[in-house]
Amino acid sequence: MKFAFGDFGPLRLKNLALLTCVLALAACSDDKQKLEYVERPVEELYNEAVDSALEGDYKKAAPLFDEVERQHPYSVWATQAQIMAAYSLYQSNKYDEAINALDRFIQLNPSNQNVDYAYYLKGLSYYEQIVDVGRDQKLTRNAMDTLQELVQRFPESQYSRDALLKLDLTRNHLAGKEMEIGRFYLRQGKYLAAINRFKSVVENYDTTAQVPEALHRLTEAYSALGLYEQAERTAAVLGHNYPGSEWYQDSYALMTTGANRGAGADDDGLLGLDLWIF
Repeated sequence: MKFAFGDFGPLRLKNLALLTCVLALAACSDDKQKLEYVERPVEELYNEAVDSALEGDYKKAAPLFDEVERQHPYSVWATQAQIMAAYSLYQSNKYDEAINALDRFIQLNPSNQNVDYAYYLKGLSYYEQIVDVGRDQKLTRNAMDTLQELVQRFPESQYSRDALLKLDLTRNHLAGKEMEIGRFYLRQGKYLAAINRFKSVVENYDTTAQVPEALHRLTEAYSALGLYEQAERTAAVLGHNYPGSEWYQDSYALMTTGANRGAGADDDGLLGLDLWIF
C-alpha cells in the first residue's frame, strides 16, 4: 500500500526542520573544532609535552607528543615524539596502547638509535602485567620473547643487563606454571602427564629455581609407575647437581625407605608413595 505525500506532509516537514537543526548544530560543532585547532610551532608543542611528562602528567603528555607528529610529521622532532608518546602511555599504565605505539615505532624506525629502548619498553609493558602462576601466562611469554629479542639483537645495549635479569624472572614464572600443573596431575594420579610437565621444566627452564623440585617430582612419578631405574637415575642427577637441596633429601628418603620425609607427606602435601625400598 502506498501513501500520498500529503498523508505524511506535516510529519515530514517536522522531521525536515529537526534534521536542519541537527545539521546546523553539527556544522557549528565542526566550526568550533576547526577554530580550536591551531597549528603551533614544533618546538612549542614538543616542549609543552616534555614539561607535562616531567611534571608527571603523562595523560596530558601523550596526546601532545602525538600532536607533534601529526602537525609536523617531517620534522626532526616527529620520530622522538613517537617514542615519547609510547613512554607516556606506558607511564599511564595504558600498556596495550603503549605496545601498539612501540610496534609502530619499531616498524617505521628499524635503524633508529632508540630502537633498543623501544624493545625494552615493550618488554616492560608486558612484564608489568604478569599475573600469578594460577592464571594464563600469555603475557609472561610475550615479555620473555620481547626481552629475548632485545638481548639477541642489542647485546651491548644499556638495557640488556636489566632485560637479562627480567628474563630469568619470566622463565622462573613459566617454570612455576609448569610445576603447578604437574603437581595437579601428580595428585590426580596422572603420572605420565605429570612427567611431561616436570621434564619440560628440567629441559626448557634448566636455570630456574624450580629444577630441584621438578627432579624430585619426576622421581616420585617414575616410582609410582614402577619405573624404578628411571627414578634412581633422576634422584642421582638431583643429588649430583643439588646435593644440599631439601628436595634431594626427599628423593633420598623415597629411594631408601619408600616414602617421603615427614610422616608420609612432603612439604607440598603430596602423599608419600608406598614403594619398594632400594
